[in-house]
Amino acid sequence: MQIISSETAIQVAFLALTLAIFFVIYKLPKKAFSKLRSNNRAASQSSHHFLNGAQLLSRARSARNRATAESFAKDAIAEADRAISLLPRDAAALILRALALDVLGRRTSALRSIDAAISPPAVKSLLGREKGDALVKRAELQLAVNRRRRVDSALSDLVEAMSLTRDNPKGFCLLGQCYEIKGMKDEACEAFREALKIEPESTQARQCLARLNSST
Repeated sequence: MQIISSETAIQVAFLALTLAIFFVIYKLPKKAFSKLRSNNRAASQSSHHFLNGAQLLSRARSARNRATAESFAKDAIAEADRAISLLPRDAAALILRALALDVLGRRTSALRSIDAAISPPAVKSLLGREKGDALVKRAELQLAVNRRRRVDSALSDLVEAMSLTRDNPKGFCLLGQCYEIKGMKDEACEAFREALKIEPESTQARQCLARLNSST
């Protein structure tokens, strides 16, 4: 009788283990699918808000009236914030927010937003060219906020940016400005020449190069 009870207990335990394994195997894919579906939904909604924000930013930049431009820029920030709330690690929405803040003249806040976009973990969502463009924008904001104090940081960003993308005339012009501020005239001239190779019509690069050549 005791032997039968032991065998029965073993069978019951084995059955319970089998059922537990089956339950885990059955539940895990459902959870994974549910999480994937939730992530896809969040990504879709975030993309929707980002596209709305990008259109609003374009309208803000092209608006002739200052009040209208500010209104569109504020709406763009609101859409960017909605996108960020859904995907906090998406650098694109953070950059969109920075660009809209720049339209409003809130450069310090714009700089913080683009800092977040170029820092881990958000920076992982950027391709090489995208990161290069973001670094150029951060350098531009740094120089606008405090040219003398932030020139070294801006220069570092621009050197890295130009290693990622060689066809950004604005980046080379900013690089030339940084070298000029630091008294590095040869390097500044070379940067402005690179800008002119990409965009021969660049008035800024041509004027800066002429000024530097006349001062030597």
